[in-house]
Amino acid sequence: MRLWARRRRTAMFAATALAVGGVTLPAGAAQAAPACDVVYATNDWNAGFTANVTVKNLGDALTGWTLKFSFPNSSQRVTQGWSAKWSQTGSEVTATNESWNGSLGTGASTTIGFNGAYSGSNPKPTAFTLNGVACNGTPANQPPTVSLGLPTGPFEAPADLPLTAAASDPDGTIAKVEFYRNGLLVNTDTTAPYGYTLEDLPAGSYTVQAKAYDNANGVAVAEKAFTVNPAFGPVLVATPSAVSVTEGGTGTVNLKLSAAPSANVPVTLTRTGDTDVTVTPATVTLTPTNWNTGVAATVAAAEDADTLGGTATVTASATGFAPLSIAVTEIDNDTPGGDNAYIKRFLDQYGKIKNSGYFSPEGVPYHSVETLIVEAPDHGHETTSEAFSFWLWLEAQYGRVTQNWAPFNNAWTVMEKYIIPNHSDQPTAGTAGTAQYAAEYNLPSQYPSQLQPSVSVGQDPLRSELQSTYGTGDIYGMHWLLDVDNTYGFGRCGDGTTRPAYINTFQRGTQESVWETVPQPSCDTFAHGGQYGYLDLFVKEGSAPAKQWKYTNAPDADARAVQAAYWALTWAKAQGREADVAATVAKAAKMGDYLRYAMFDKYFKKIGNCVGASTCPAGSGRDSAHYLMSWYYAWGGAYDPGQNWSWRIGSSHNHFGYQNPLAAWALTNVPELKPKSPTAVADWQKSFDRQLEFYTWLQSAEGGIAGGATNSWDGSYAQPPAGTATFYGMYYDVDPVYNDPPSNQWFGMQAWSMQRIAELYLQTGNAKAKALLDKWVPWAIANTTVGANWSIPSDMKWTGQPNNWDPANPQANTNLHVEVTVKGQDVGVAAAYARTLIAYAAKSGNVSAKNTAKGLLDALSAAGDAKGVSTTEKRGDYRRFDDVYTAADGQGLYVPSGWTGKMPNGDAITAGKSFLDIRSFYKNDPDWPKVQAYLNGGAEPTFNYHRFWAQADVAMAYADYGNLFPNG
Repeated sequence: MRLWARRRRTAMFAATALAVGGVTLPAGAAQAAPACDVVYATNDWNAGFTANVTVKNLGDALTGWTLKFSFPNSSQRVTQGWSAKWSQTGSEVTATNESWNGSLGTGASTTIGFNGAYSGSNPKPTAFTLNGVACNGTPANQPPTVSLGLPTGPFEAPADLPLTAAASDPDGTIAKVEFYRNGLLVNTDTTAPYGYTLEDLPAGSYTVQAKAYDNANGVAVAEKAFTVNPAFGPVLVATPSAVSVTEGGTGTVNLKLSAAPSANVPVTLTRTGDTDVTVTPATVTLTPTNWNTGVAATVAAAEDADTLGGTATVTASATGFAPLSIAVTEIDNDTPGGDNAYIKRFLDQYGKIKNSGYFSPEGVPYHSVETLIVEAPDHGHETTSEAFSFWLWLEAQYGRVTQNWAPFNNAWTVMEKYIIPNHSDQPTAGTAGTAQYAAEYNLPSQYPSQLQPSVSVGQDPLRSELQSTYGTGDIYGMHWLLDVDNTYGFGRCGDGTTRPAYINTFQRGTQESVWETVPQPSCDTFAHGGQYGYLDLFVKEGSAPAKQWKYTNAPDADARAVQAAYWALTWAKAQGREADVAATVAKAAKMGDYLRYAMFDKYFKKIGNCVGASTCPAGSGRDSAHYLMSWYYAWGGAYDPGQNWSWRIGSSHNHFGYQNPLAAWALTNVPELKPKSPTAVADWQKSFDRQLEFYTWLQSAEGGIAGGATNSWDGSYAQPPAGTATFYGMYYDVDPVYNDPPSNQWFGMQAWSMQRIAELYLQTGNAKAKALLDKWVPWAIANTTVGANWSIPSDMKWTGQPNNWDPANPQANTNLHVEVTVKGQDVGVAAAYARTLIAYAAKSGNVSAKNTAKGLLDALSAAGDAKGVSTTEKRGDYRRFDDVYTAADGQGLYVPSGWTGKMPNGDAITAGKSFLDIRSFYKNDPDWPKVQAYLNGGAEPTFNYHRFWAQADVAMAYADYGNLFPNG
């Protein structure tokens, strides 16, 4: 009788429905999930985090599910989620399946995730329920373990060092092991045995790490340090040092010696890693006659049926020589676009960039491999925020091709560590204060500029909002310039040793070229320079200046970083891997929040017809916003926290080349990139519209884009010439910001800026972007030659001006003209230009644009060398190394009479000194003799430079073409 009753009760249960966890479930649902397992893994940053939650059904099949858990900390909250419907009441969080992932068979799992916020700590939940039933499994909370192995030294440059790691997890599995060299993520390995070979290490000190992650994102780190000694005697050399091979194809590596051997040297070649990769022959012999021409080895990749590429290492070994490693990447051809010469070129170029001296031991990208180079940075081993933004973009493209997003995330980590000032770098940023007005002047000889506290300045409309949103007064933006190797010797805040070191150069008006700058530390504690450091070279105060810190942001670089994050998110989503980049993308949104400072007049004065420093009214709210990406924003404050003051400024000068409507569109329309501040999205929407208007206003009759506009004529709110055209009351300036050389003479500004317009058109089909490109592209192509003697525009001359802007009735600029005066072979500009044509052609179907882009890419490939791509450049401007200031021509290094000081190395800073006099370290540069010969009356020196941004743009041009035109 009792047995029957039990059976009948079961049958009755089967005829009903049950509501569990807010979801109506079919009969038997209470027994449909008697067991489950949850892995909850987070990536934390500041006051935010990304959580990835894997739910595994260990019971009967489910057709719908609801997951619940409670946060241990009352401040923890879900801000945005994906792959489930997320809600939160108090500390309890609920996630309900989407239509596409509601069915979970026995043993099946699904991964969902969210971005969150917290204050204090971010502990993991300890209990989960699925459809109201407690999960039997628990999150993996015990951390993994890892050990790191490397060969026994000594090591001789260039050294190849194989790293090995052993990792395990007591309550789960190892997800991956990352290998770091001096802070730079160099490899991620997801399969045991874990390893990576560091290649071509120059002499120096190194710290390497193996970082193991388990399936709950627990982390363990092992670290070792070693030294590479300078080379002594001949070494093995491989060209290239990294090679990519398509499945079923081959690649060639040339092996030689750096110096002649006394006898034959047998070299053994072995392969580790991907078994699809082979190398032949197994042994080559270098002799006293072929040591410098070398012997070729063939690397092959077998055809297989999988859809994944692979990596291998070919090691060349010879008795008495340090082993040499060649990285091999197998390119899969079983996916669309996989069998693609341009993707192969991308990977080859990427390998050169990562293995040819572009990065410092800290993992910071140099401006160039070469040290003797003077342009915007005054030394090749400085770096810029521009270089960092190109690095992010390069790693986004790498993730696009390989689905490995760790290098992209690491690039942001290194950027955040070294070129975004941390709290100790801006200790008083949260204190109140406004900048006092000081006029800008055209000539360096008109400085220092007197502070004028009687001139009214406007209200900063962002400070309180940002501080409220993020809980800090710190600015989250890149400073524009770093002395990576601490060549000058400033160090951090005068300590003389810390590297990389924040520095600045340009400070004195539109005519100050790089040859006339005085480098100074961003944190001036009077440890170097004159009595008051370097401050009184630039600004004259009513009393003795205070020790202070100050930083300058280049908005085009921060906007490019946002652009790179947008593409990383877009491509990761297409792979189903958006969670891999979610934390970094959230940081890009934060950067976009602070980037709004570039939208405001320098002193927050009202926009439009702003004439007279004392009479142009101070602004409040948004009436000081021009909504464009101006030349800079800057911030500073007291070094001594007890002084308790700080300041922030925007910029009145707007160059078309700095605009980035794609970034503005992304910050407005992409949920993951929308900044948190209440007014940010509205600001960026207005900026997006205003930027497109700006391009339209500045487009010449021929198609090129003219300079820009300013709200402060001559930097002092002066009266512009009568009849000067206006844009929302700001005055047309043919060469905004700097005039030596003219800022809109270089075609690179055209290529950089229009590439963003082309990507906007590619992604959105925006009609205004299309109209700009429909006119610009034919003009550019008409001035381009492809083939063996290829050339693109280099220098331009502008005449006339645009019409006054009427947004309701825009007029064609029939009186604004551009002429290409010089053509050249700048490889970086050619790549950026090709990328513009590629995006335009992919959307419009324009055959001429596609063919011109392909011709440029093929020309760049033909200009390839061991370090990347280069052409020979003449540098006649290097005659200015020893220019001494004369009033007659206004050129040369100007130091006021009576001002004296010293650089950290003892170089005297006084009137009558030259660029070289305060940079005597250049005389020890290996390339200095040919500059000295030129200064002595010889021929113009020539160089083959490898600028980081240019090499990255070349690589990305290959990737763009290979992905958008996979069939060629």
